[in-house]
Amino acid sequence: MLDEFTSEPRIAYFTMEIALRNEIPTYSGGLGILAGDTLRSSADLELPLIGVSLVSRAGYFRQEIAPDGSQIEHPIFWEPRDWCAPSEAKIAVEIDGNEVWVRGWIYILQSQAGGREPVLLLDTDLNENRPEDREITHYLYGGDEAYRLKQEIILGIGGVRLLYALGFHIRQFHMNEGHSALLALELLRRNAYPVLGVRPGESPYDIPQVRELCNFTTHTPVEAASDRFSYDLVRKFLGDFVELRILKSLAGESNLNMTQLALNLSEYVNGVARSHAEVAGKMYPGYHVHAVTNGIHPFTWVCPNFSVLYDTHLPGWAHEPDYLVRADRLPDDSVWEAHTHAKRVLLDRVNALCGANLDPDKPILGFARRMTAYKRPDLLFSDLERLKAIASRHPFQIMLAGKAHPRDNGGKELIKLLHRHMAELAGAIPIVFLPNYDMEIAQYLVAGVDVWLNTPLRPLEASGTSGMKAALNGVPNLSVLDGWWIEGWIEDVTGWAVCGTSDCSENGDAQSLYDKLENKVLPLYYDNRPGWIAVMKGAIGKNASYFNSHRMMRRYATEAYIR
Repeated sequence: MLDEFTSEPRIAYFTMEIALRNEIPTYSGGLGILAGDTLRSSADLELPLIGVSLVSRAGYFRQEIAPDGSQIEHPIFWEPRDWCAPSEAKIAVEIDGNEVWVRGWIYILQSQAGGREPVLLLDTDLNENRPEDREITHYLYGGDEAYRLKQEIILGIGGVRLLYALGFHIRQFHMNEGHSALLALELLRRNAYPVLGVRPGESPYDIPQVRELCNFTTHTPVEAASDRFSYDLVRKFLGDFVELRILKSLAGESNLNMTQLALNLSEYVNGVARSHAEVAGKMYPGYHVHAVTNGIHPFTWVCPNFSVLYDTHLPGWAHEPDYLVRADRLPDDSVWEAHTHAKRVLLDRVNALCGANLDPDKPILGFARRMTAYKRPDLLFSDLERLKAIASRHPFQIMLAGKAHPRDNGGKELIKLLHRHMAELAGAIPIVFLPNYDMEIAQYLVAGVDVWLNTPLRPLEASGTSGMKAALNGVPNLSVLDGWWIEGWIEDVTGWAVCGTSDCSENGDAQSLYDKLENKVLPLYYDNRPGWIAVMKGAIGKNASYFNSHRMMRRYATEAYIR
């Protein structure tokens, strides 16, 4: 079944998580969604990629919300055989003196345009392995430091070995974040000089050749967030896989820093927005960090009614999303009708999930993303009395969704805090928290709300993509100027900025958010329908036409893959 994919050289795209479809829970959030959109656009554009990830049989987790707002996590097991075919080859990786066997599951991603892209999901749940080793690929981002290092050994080293065992000819390796950086160590071993040709003290590895093979996309603007592993643990698990003196020169003296390893062994390095590339360049002086702003896959994230609208007036938009720049030619009535239909679909879905009967005639503010401190999901609720006062003049509704990492106690407390605010505002502002936020709920949400909120603490939002999905469906953003929104924001045209300067305080951000809601957003929605539709068209024509993964992949192809 792989003959059609092994006949030409491919780019191997390594990622710890990937969102292939809602029924396959091999993703936790934005990083995995981006990976899925990367492969989907590659299939549309017929770029020869192969995705490599873990099978994550137990998924990330299914979220349940207790009556007090506590998050409860449940495994969400899936059966790879239902969606994938087993690979014909197996390989072994030695970890802590034991052979750990790895098999792949092949998922074929189908493009609506006819393209096909393979995805290799690595699995250690094999009879040949010890019980503890069979679970290495079970839990996405699960376990302790030792479990995570084992996973990253399987992903990086095991992934390279299995690709070659299956007959793939890889022309470039692309690391989506640092989780897969150990693949570069496997490439070092495969590109070692003959021992007799190395002088004492010299490196036995062809580092320039490995750098030519590797690309690295960093997603975090916080250096402390990089994966790090103690060299004692690395030596325990990998022995002398690569000489320790060489490894320390590449990955750091005190511990193995996966980001530093990827930086030192990649010829092309990029951040995921212009502002993020600037931040990363300051974090990692001496490295040239390019800027390739993230994008979203148009056909996946557009709701059916807008898809029909675009097909009618902007034919070819799904393959050439820059056609959406002509959104000002869309009939106002048709734009509004497409949105109101998406809103009704969302409200029906929410009613089925939560029994919440929201009013389709009142605007809905949407906020959905990973629940963690720097995302500031509580910023909207900084002043409940002012929020009530605004709602008394211009009624609005709020939809919230998002998971906190099982070990992020601060994120879990934020979810409980949101539920307390929901109770405090009962009767004044209808608020719904949608549990178990996933790809399917996101598709309804980004299309059906009226305004998309994003309130991160600057400069911690590397890019963000949820607001791009909203813009594709004509939903304006009301967001802090960070990540992609710095590039996408045109005040009163594509949406609105929360505090237009970079030095606003927490209180300043909250006051700006309230001011924009009270004086701009809500009055425009209620009092000037043509003006509101003009902003919807601005979001489509000036944001969706550019912030898509087709543009992103064309940038990677011309700047990173063809060298």
